[in-house]
Amino acid sequence: MAMQLTAEQQHMLDGGKGEAFAKVMKTLVMYGETFGATEMVPVTSAKGHLVTSFGLSVMKPVYGLMDQLIEAGAISQQPFSVDPKPLDKNVPSNLLQNIFFKVMYSKQDDYDAQLKKLGIISDKSYTCTCYMDEVGNVPNKGDVLSWAESSAVVYANSVLGARCNRNSGILELFGSIAGCVPYFGLLTDEGRKATWIIEVKTSKKPEAQVLGSTIGMKVMEDVPYIKGLDAWIGTELNQDTRDFLKDMGAATASNGAVGLYHIENLTPEAVEQKEALIAENAQVYVIDDAELARVQASYPCIWKDQSAAPKLCFIGCPHLSVNQLHSWTQRLIDALKKQGRQKVAVPTVFTAAPGVLEVFEKTDDYQKLKKAGVVVSYICPLMYMNNPLCGKMPVITNSNKLRTYTSARYYTDAEILQRISGEVR
Repeated sequence: MAMQLTAEQQHMLDGGKGEAFAKVMKTLVMYGETFGATEMVPVTSAKGHLVTSFGLSVMKPVYGLMDQLIEAGAISQQPFSVDPKPLDKNVPSNLLQNIFFKVMYSKQDDYDAQLKKLGIISDKSYTCTCYMDEVGNVPNKGDVLSWAESSAVVYANSVLGARCNRNSGILELFGSIAGCVPYFGLLTDEGRKATWIIEVKTSKKPEAQVLGSTIGMKVMEDVPYIKGLDAWIGTELNQDTRDFLKDMGAATASNGAVGLYHIENLTPEAVEQKEALIAENAQVYVIDDAELARVQASYPCIWKDQSAAPKLCFIGCPHLSVNQLHSWTQRLIDALKKQGRQKVAVPTVFTAAPGVLEVFEKTDDYQKLKKAGVVVSYICPLMYMNNPLCGKMPVITNSNKLRTYTSARYYTDAEILQRISGEVR
């Protein structure tokens, strides 16, 4: 069935606002029709989020497209945030890696200038956790979004109760320019019903990253309704719980393709609708200690020398909250004291949004981290690791997303702490 457009949408498609707007609308219509959408719905959130933050030299078509949009006045109707920048001179790298970075991201300054013209909120708006209070892009429950970035989309849908499909880069910008998006999938009531019931039956609080990975690899792009997790993380969306869900959700979205999950007695829609959210004939998947251990043991290590000593550690993919920065600082300082050390045994980078860092850098814990030799950065670890010279390094991380997309080796939080404090070499 052909897309049914409003008079204003049809006017845009027919070229009434110019060729650039017509192409934007045509692209959105084709996108929607591919997934069976029969209408567009207005984008109702105050702000957007773009996934493409990096000025790769090979992305010439993107820069040409951006110039066309800017020249035609086809800029975003919403101010937007964008994923983290790929470069930070403070993050450890050698001379050859730096040379490669300069070539690899040679268009970064030009692209940043384009983003300003298109409507980026500010220079501090580069982060994958745009929904942090310190960043200021927190959608309301029920808001229709035009976002990309898998970890941000799953958080907005699940924890905040907003509505957004897993859009690709550029399409999210087009939705913000046109002010509407195709109505299908996770925007619909039916598309938000759970087709999987996940029963968490562990003997202790599960590792967020491993639990998310386990769920994502099982359900893939489907919607899970998670039971039993509230016994470990509670029924209140406090900051500790939000941090857990942030990291768990990122793993479901990267190790699978989850765009929405419901948690019994906790997430907004599950609290309101309870098991009415579960579709008929939903499949059941039980996760216990043995299943988590099996999944974690299946993670490959693609280091050339698997016994190599790690040369770098990234913590914060997705970006850390202020709460997590304080928690990691306290645990790390305590672990270093136990080992009789003043500095980390492995060069370590904590990453967070610029707005989050601005708050954290005013605290005593920031000074403690600096004395311990930890770099605190706004960088995107994934973009750093995409440098082939960095990809050959033995890098460790507690992020399942970073492990999935790069050569970084995954360890749990406790295992990471042992390695960077020098307890385990």
